[in-house]
Amino acid sequence: MRKILTAVVAVALGLGLAACGADGDRSAASGADATIDVGSLYEPQNLDNTGGGGQGVTEALNGNVYEGLFRLTDNGKVENLLASDYSVSGDGLTYTFKLRTGVTFHSGRALTAADAKYSLEKVIAPDSKSARKSSFGPISTIAAPDDSTLVVTLKSRSISFVYNLSYVWIVNPQNQSPTTTADGTGPYRLTKWQRGATLSLTRFDGYWGTKASNKEVVFHYFTDASALNNALLTNQIDLITSEQSPDALSQFTANSGYQVNDGASTTKLLLAFNDRVAPFNDVKVRKAVYSAIDRKKLLESIWGPHGKLIGSMVPPTDPWYEDLTSANPYDVDLAKRLLAEAGHAGGFAFTLDTPNYDPHPTVATFLKSELAKVGITVNINVISADEWYTKVFQKHDFAATLQEHVNDRDVVWYGNPDFYWGYDNPQVTQWVTQAEQAATADQQTALLKQVNQRIAQDAASVWLYLYPQIVVASTSVSGYPVNGLNSQFYVYGITKREG
Repeated sequence: MRKILTAVVAVALGLGLAACGADGDRSAASGADATIDVGSLYEPQNLDNTGGGGQGVTEALNGNVYEGLFRLTDNGKVENLLASDYSVSGDGLTYTFKLRTGVTFHSGRALTAADAKYSLEKVIAPDSKSARKSSFGPISTIAAPDDSTLVVTLKSRSISFVYNLSYVWIVNPQNQSPTTTADGTGPYRLTKWQRGATLSLTRFDGYWGTKASNKEVVFHYFTDASALNNALLTNQIDLITSEQSPDALSQFTANSGYQVNDGASTTKLLLAFNDRVAPFNDVKVRKAVYSAIDRKKLLESIWGPHGKLIGSMVPPTDPWYEDLTSANPYDVDLAKRLLAEAGHAGGFAFTLDTPNYDPHPTVATFLKSELAKVGITVNINVISADEWYTKVFQKHDFAATLQEHVNDRDVVWYGNPDFYWGYDNPQVTQWVTQAEQAATADQQTALLKQVNQRIAQDAASVWLYLYPQIVVASTSVSGYPVNGLNSQFYVYGITKREG
């Protein structure tokens, strides 16, 4: 259950096999009739992005099967999609959206504003598990006065409102089984989901926009990075959406039959404290832990030359990024002094709840070794992803944990004292609120830079590193996204040449 996170990083030994062309088990078709075989470690938990479908459902269905009023492009821009136009009232509280005409669901029913209303209400419903649910807190009312008009009234300004709408899928209310079936408006329709193996998409001939460049896309799911890489090397798949085996990269970079793309990641690996409880309610203790960890050594041990150190929750692709890596430097002597000042000269012990999929156990062992140098004893408690969601995210029953956060623009969660890590700084909460209600992007950026600086000063969490985003593909395919912001992976532009 990968709700907020990216999952599975496995270190594997590749087999170094050269390859070109397709084997006998795959279609030899190319061009518009091609089948594109995509390899991934992220199978959906289910097919509902408000029902805990995880990052896998976003990767496979977002923008491919389901569409929003707006689309977040691979370079981070927001574009109109099912909304042909929109206007905002002078006070910034009322948004009026005009829907495109001639749009139908895959089942054949015409899209109406009532469907858009239903879809947005589904995201903010009490039982919704959408990661962006809280972002829509300013909504007051949603109305569909006619089939082509959606009107949303807010209680307060929300400068990110249109951006946040790019996360909302427009779904058919008549689909009674959204966790196992799909009925969207996108360039593909879901044709088959074989759990534990494949998910197949076929070009939707009734699509309102530009038709997909290929006839079919099949996502092949693997639980092991070594098997995934071997599938690419032996031509069972055409590309890997996100390479998670750094040791295997050399077999692709050294082979002219493959292209290794190092894109812009938004996935942060965190050592997240429960800032509500001792000793992590003390900023000096948090900063001591931060300075005791050689994060550069950790990143290089996992990813070699790939990835990036960051000093806050903000990746370089966010408008309010600043390099804050020096705010909490690696300095063992400083860590010891801070512990002494906090009354822990002899150190202390804590339990680190660690998800059971890689790289978490490896990272936990590294942290245990690093913190032992300053007298801190780490007891590693390995738990499943489901246990993490219940124990840590829902019940806040933990002292510290490891976790990835995949979304961009998610520094705002530090303005929510009820979020699982419990960071509670009234000034930060005020800045986050003011930033969302800002009249201009410049004002929003200035305020969120202040948030970045303060959470770094407070060592609200330890931001261990920013994952790389590495797409590895056969040179026979092109037109695939390379950045994968927020786990999305648009496949409709992928083409394949013969041979």
